[in-house]
Amino acid sequence: MSLKNLNKTQRSAVEATKGPVLIFAGAGSGKTRVLTHKIYYLLREDLYKPEDIIAVTFTNKAAQEMKSRIRTLLKDPVLKITIGTFHSICAQILRKHIHRLGYTNDFAIYDSADQQDLLRIILDKMNVSKTMMTPKGVSSQISLFKNQMLTPDDVAQKARTIAEKKLAEVYPAYQQALKDNNAVDFDDLLLLPLQVFENHPRILSSYQKQWKYVLVDEYQDTNLPQFLFVSKIAEKHQQICVVGDDDQSIYGWRGANIRNILDFEKVFPNSTIFTLEKNYRSSQKILDAATIVVKNNVDRAAKELYSVHGTGEKLGFIRTMDELEEADAVISALEKEIKLNKRSFSDFAVLYRVNAQSRALEDSFRRMGIPYNIIGGIRFYERKEVKDMLAYLRLILNLKDTVSLRRVVNFPPRGIGIKTVNKCVQKAEATGKELFEILRDPSGIDIRGKQAEALRNFHNIIINYHNLVDSLDARELIAALSEEIGILKYFKNSNDHEEVERYQNIRELFNSVDAYIQRNPEGGLKGFIEEVSLLTDIDSWNDQDNRVTLMTLHSAKGLEFPIVFITGLEDGLFPLYRALDSRKELEEERRLFYVGLTRAMERVYLLYATQRRRMGADYELGLISRFLREIPDDFIEEIPFSSALTRKVIKTKPGRIEAKKTRTVTTFDDFKIGDMVEHAIFGKGEIKALSGAGENQRVGVVFKDGLKKKLIVKYANLKKVD
Repeated sequence: MSLKNLNKTQRSAVEATKGPVLIFAGAGSGKTRVLTHKIYYLLREDLYKPEDIIAVTFTNKAAQEMKSRIRTLLKDPVLKITIGTFHSICAQILRKHIHRLGYTNDFAIYDSADQQDLLRIILDKMNVSKTMMTPKGVSSQISLFKNQMLTPDDVAQKARTIAEKKLAEVYPAYQQALKDNNAVDFDDLLLLPLQVFENHPRILSSYQKQWKYVLVDEYQDTNLPQFLFVSKIAEKHQQICVVGDDDQSIYGWRGANIRNILDFEKVFPNSTIFTLEKNYRSSQKILDAATIVVKNNVDRAAKELYSVHGTGEKLGFIRTMDELEEADAVISALEKEIKLNKRSFSDFAVLYRVNAQSRALEDSFRRMGIPYNIIGGIRFYERKEVKDMLAYLRLILNLKDTVSLRRVVNFPPRGIGIKTVNKCVQKAEATGKELFEILRDPSGIDIRGKQAEALRNFHNIIINYHNLVDSLDARELIAALSEEIGILKYFKNSNDHEEVERYQNIRELFNSVDAYIQRNPEGGLKGFIEEVSLLTDIDSWNDQDNRVTLMTLHSAKGLEFPIVFITGLEDGLFPLYRALDSRKELEEERRLFYVGLTRAMERVYLLYATQRRRMGADYELGLISRFLREIPDDFIEEIPFSSALTRKVIKTKPGRIEAKKTRTVTTFDDFKIGDMVEHAIFGKGEIKALSGAGENQRVGVVFKDGLKKKLIVKYANLKKVD
């Protein structure tokens, strides 16, 4: 393997190994290829040993891809290089050293739901009104404080209003509650290693000696703690290479600082800088349109992308009346692409600014029988029954985890009510004992009979499995535990469809544990729980499924599709209203639009609705997005569209009007079993089942290649064929 498959700039960046290196990697310019080849080059030239290198990414998916590519380059299945996300690498450090901060090394990692559960308890205890603050709102605010590295004392000093002062009281109470539960949140994973380094310089020195060369992917997305982490590791040897694109910095709202990449030279003097401008993804029309728009930003480094795929088609622009017609327009364009260009469903991505926009799209896709994946819905590990089972496992690993304890102490139901739990909490606080210990003997707190027995039984189950963690295989443990607590029986005996689905989800969790153990034979239950705690939406996205992908623009970053639809291009929606009065926020929205455009390989469709239902039943008039207006007319082809929906303006209340919608198509064939039909997307098929009549008739059709679809005649536009 050589560097011959790299272009000139890529190769120069790979071969630059002395001192700090900054690589501005434009969209689709092969940054992952450069990163992996750089690691390969460092090892091939015997400049470093595998264990000398650390490569940091932002998603598990990116880390896995990097590992896979490096294994291929090195022809070595055993990879001793440290490659992982900031959170996973920091978690590994804390597993070794967090005891120096007063935790134990088997600490729990709380996700957003766990944080809110804990904050709900704290807010109740502090008698904070729900109208003043909510667990979700407080969680977001504390996260922002941590991203800016503001301590509770810092927040208290800056507090002016009553709400700010109350928040300044909640923040330290939350941190203490985390510590009492021997738990950390995601932000703590980044902050606590810095505390370890600060308090124990020898530990920092040991990591500086261990990791002699540092590589960072997506450097434009780093926040202050992440920036300090990599800076400290590379502080002495200055052997650091960062790759990123300032034009794709879209996470300012969660603490990312674009200045980290733009000011790299100030932090690391004598840096060598490379700019990758050769694009291997998109057509030139797409790149030029994206570049023209993002050039309106002040905070950016100059770069001009050029495509290896030629000029390409103009960007399609579709003007619609509202979000329903917008969804119809997406499906119409999708149908034409499939018919004319033989596309697959997986070739398409529909992007939107906020998750709420997916509802109209999903409804239309379901009615037309078009398969889709939606990124950002309820993820598998966030489903209640899965979180319940995980809470059992987390409690078994960490007996101080009172959030997990509260979650499962009465699930499946065992007669332990909230009042009983509160009595135990009060006893624990009064005696200074752990809540879990109180359950062993509740007789001293006026709890008798079945409730006392239930608490003792629960305590015994947990303590027994806690003692078996190191001797039982994780698969055996979870299977035995679920049998003993009766969770499978609880769901299996129900006739409710949702309960049956929950049963299947628990079974799927078993499969997940099994798959993890096969990948990591030495990982055990602790390793599995840690991996699950660090998962993201994109990690579970499968681009091999033949489905249309629906997701927010933020979720799309790092992905690519032949055809991309960007919907909701109205001022106030994209860009959001709140960004219109802030140059900094508007520039981030513009970068988000740039990211959306550069996900497309061959074709982009831009959609705008003249009115859109927002926040309930009222319609708002839409002004075309300024980002769309920033694209020159000669880059855009307007595509006329009119759906089968007609609207009649009616008065509902004094001073208020609504648009009543009906379908213009009013005649439908009644189909029968055995009829041959043709569908615009699926082609020819045979009706195998049906119910109802007229426009509400539902049919089951088997199309070519055995594809089975249930369709509503009113929307499917089926035609009888011989």
